[in-house]
Amino acid sequence: MTPKPIRVLIVDDHPMVAEGIQSILESYDDISVVGTCNTAREAIDRVEAFNPDVILMDLNMPEMGGLTATEILLEKRPSTRILVLSMHDSPEYISSALSHGAMGYVLKDVPTDEIKHAIDAVMAGQRYLCTGAKGSLEPKDGDAREALTGREQTILLQLAQGKSNKEVAMALDISVRTVETHRKNIKRKLGISSTAGLTRYALEHGVLQGTGVSF
Repeated sequence: MTPKPIRVLIVDDHPMVAEGIQSILESYDDISVVGTCNTAREAIDRVEAFNPDVILMDLNMPEMGGLTATEILLEKRPSTRILVLSMHDSPEYISSALSHGAMGYVLKDVPTDEIKHAIDAVMAGQRYLCTGAKGSLEPKDGDAREALTGREQTILLQLAQGKSNKEVAMALDISVRTVETHRKNIKRKLGISSTAGLTRYALEHGVLQGTGVSF
């Protein structure tokens, strides 16, 4: 029996880019492009209808970026594989994408075949980094403490301001459960067990500088 084709959704705010990727992928018999979205919000609103196996996600889009969209989409559909397709090759972009749940990172200038390899890899449950992105995530000497992601830093700031999990969730448009998960990860990474300890860490490390918050 012929296996079902991999259902791919393309999210990119440049229609010509999306159409180009679509035409490339449609040349493969085992891939079906189920749709293209020009905004992250459209992808979130229509993901159930598209029912994709893999989402090719651009990072820089107006209104809502690809990292936030990745987090929300995975909350709605945890089994979906998200593969970031970006022009940015800096370690910060790559590590942030993976920490937000993306299973792979591919630069937009890679050969056509590499996008297909990346899709196959993430469908097989493997993390995929294109050649230009490899090596960016290797720990540097002396980095004993695991770094907080950008989203974790944002949540740390909110918590240090005395906001509850519910208030943080409303401010960032994510679920309370997601805030709780981030909170646990922040405490684990920093080796801190209490909210007061998080606040003290935020003060000592300048997280609260420039926010107008005082204690």
